[in-house]
Amino acid sequence: MATVAELKAVLKDTLEKKGVLGHLKARIRAEVFSALDDDREPRPSLSHENLLINELIREYLEFNKYKYTASVLIAESGQPVVPLDRQFLIHELNAFEESKDNTI
Repeated sequence: MATVAELKAVLKDTLEKKGVLGHLKARIRAEVFSALDDDREPRPSLSHENLLINELIREYLEFNKYKYTASVLIAESGQPVVPLDRQFLIHELNAFEESKDNTI
């Protein structure tokens, strides 16, 4: 018969493999940040430059499959939930897109 410690270890391993544990941890962090956020002290407006920088960070995080970290970034920064249009980013950054891998 399995011990409680063994069952916990199997459960944790299963949740980690499915990606559920990381998602839950990120969601809890986002909720804690939201609860601690003082609504009386307004967040500074998101400047155009910070909007672009945050979007590049989001793209980096999502490219590397750090989706939970990206969700916390969006919640804390005030970045729009819908990513900025790639062509808009390319134009604003005066960058070019590599056609073979679809990255900026």
